[in-house]
Amino acid sequence: QVQLVESGGGLVQFGGSLRLSCAASGSNFRINAMGWYRQAPGKQRELVAGITSSGSTNYADSVKGRFTISMDNAKSAVYLQMSSLKPEDTAVYYCNADISLYYGLGNPVVEDYWGQGTQVTVSS
Repeated sequence: QVQLVESGGGLVQFGGSLRLSCAASGSNFRINAMGWYRQAPGKQRELVAGITSSGSTNYADSVKGRFTISMDNAKSAVYLQMSSLKPEDTAVYYCNADISLYYGLGNPVVEDYWGQGTQVTVSS
């Protein structure tokens, strides 16, 4: 079993910056990819940014040039550096991980995990 623990949310003014962190813990696993999603009140959850274990990244158009995702494979952690924040970035941000779990000598089982969510509020 794997757990994702997030940190770093909070209240920030328009134009400010925040850094979100998410670390995976458990045993006998390998991270294939990690990402950040967000969900604002009354809206669907959307992908903000994603990164593979090899370092390939992708971003939502709305955050390109403002947000940067990075991964520390040794720490099984992913980070989201958010700059030039806008009120429309206000949402609960969720960490997501695509993980291979190794049970004995068989093929790994791929599972999807979510963090508990962290609130980001940008005031105008």
